[in-house]
Amino acid sequence: QRCRNHAQREAVARCPECQRYFCRECITEHDDRVVCSVCLAQLGESGKPKTWRMSGARQGAQFLVGLLIIWMCFYVIGRALLNVPSEFHEQSLWAASPLERLDDE
Repeated sequence: QRCRNHAQREAVARCPECQRYFCRECITEHDDRVVCSVCLAQLGESGKPKTWRMSGARQGAQFLVGLLIIWMCFYVIGRALLNVPSEFHEQSLWAASPLERLDDE
């Protein structure tokens, strides 16, 4: 047999996909078997994951949702810090004894 791509060369292998004969330069090993370059390209295309048309919009929406979640976390933390009494910041809360604080209330 002769190589399908090179008529002057002797074939050394047969592609299991297309059943054609090829020389050593025209074949390659893929998944423990020898296939030709055309069949290898077809196997590679079928193995690619399908891309979604709206993947950019989906990623943009995920980014906006993440940004909203982060903003809400900082908002809640800020509101909690605003509710801390000013005596706490002036350290007068710590200077007074617990009995004096009860008397002030």
